[in-house]
Amino acid sequence: MRYVYLLQSLSDSTKHYIGLAYDVDERLKEHSAGKSVHTNKHKPWKIVAKFGFVDEQKAFDFERYLKHGSGHAFAKKHFW
Repeated sequence: MRYVYLLQSLSDSTKHYIGLAYDVDERLKEHSAGKSVHTNKHKPWKIVAKFGFVDEQKAFDFERYLKHGSGHAFAKKHFW
């Protein structure tokens, strides 16, 4: 199963991150430990939502959707 996950910074609630992983809990630990270039400035992080997909391409497509255009607006309205 592949997961799309949404994170929010605990140190700055205006900072968000959308990612893709097989093990979201392990990935959260990595983000909060500063092991990601994209998230290390605003650690620690919390999981806001995660969505599981059996079809890996659908997970990629959903992640891309949330990061752009109307999907970005959708995430902002419903999760942040």
